[in-house]
Amino acid sequence: MGGEGRNRPVLAAQEKGPGSGRYSLPTCVGHRGHDPTKKCMPHYSFGKRLENPMFRKDCSPGPGYYIDSATTRFGTGGTPSYSILGRQMDPKVFKTPSPGAYYPEKVHPQGEKHAPAYSMSARTRNPKKDNTPSPNSYQLPSLLGSKVPNKRSSAAYSMAYRSSTGAFSEDLAKTPGPGHYNAVAPNVYVKKAPVYSMLSRSYMPGDSTKKPGPGAYSPEKVSCNKMSSPKYSLGIRHSEYVYTPHFAEVQD
Repeated sequence: MGGEGRNRPVLAAQEKGPGSGRYSLPTCVGHRGHDPTKKCMPHYSFGKRLENPMFRKDCSPGPGYYIDSATTRFGTGGTPSYSILGRQMDPKVFKTPSPGAYYPEKVHPQGEKHAPAYSMSARTRNPKKDNTPSPNSYQLPSLLGSKVPNKRSSAAYSMAYRSSTGAFSEDLAKTPGPGHYNAVAPNVYVKKAPVYSMLSRSYMPGDSTKKPGPGAYSPEKVSCNKMSSPKYSLGIRHSEYVYTPHFAEVQD
C-alpha cells in the first residue's frame, strides 16, 4: 500500500493537448491583434458616407489617385533621369558559327599523305540499259535431299502414309457393292440389237381455224326451197276503251 503514492514520470504520448500546428504567431498587419514585439506603423481609417445630399456631388479623386513622385507642387522635377534599354539587334544578317559548329577531327592534317577514299553515289537518272541481274538474284541449289545436280548425295528415305487397303485397321464391311462398278454395255463387244424409240403423237396437217358445230345451225327455220304449212299467231289483248276503227266493205 505504500507504493501507491509513488510519483511516476508522465509520458508525452499520454498528453492530449493541441499539437504544434495549433499555435500561430500574432499578425503584423493592422492594429488589431498586432504582435507586441514588432513596431506598429500608424494606421488611418476612412470615414463613412455622409447622408446629406449636398456632399454626394464631390468630384474630387479618391485615395487611389496616383501622383508621380517626380511631380512636385512647383511642377515636374528638372533632374535628369536615365533608363536601361535592351540590347539593340545587330543589323547584319550573318551569324558567326560557334566553336562547336566545326569538326576539326574530320579534316585530314595538311601536308600528310592519306589513303584514297571512295564513296558510293546514288543511282543516276539515266534510263536503264544494263539488264545484268544483281548478285542476290542467283540462288545456289540445295545440298539436302536426293536432287542435288553436281554433288553426290547419300541414300534418301521417305516415310509413306498409312494405307487404308490391306492394313490391320481396314474395315471389310465397307466393301463396295455391285452397283459401285461401271459395267461395260453389251453393245460394245457384241452385235448391237435394233433400237426403237417412242415418238410423241402426230397430227394431220389441216386448217387450225375454229368451225361451228352441228348445234350451231337451225335448219327448221329455213323455208326458201320447201313448202310449209300455214302458220297462225295469237294477237294481243285490246283494251275496251280503245277506239276500234270500222272498215266498210266496198263493192265494185
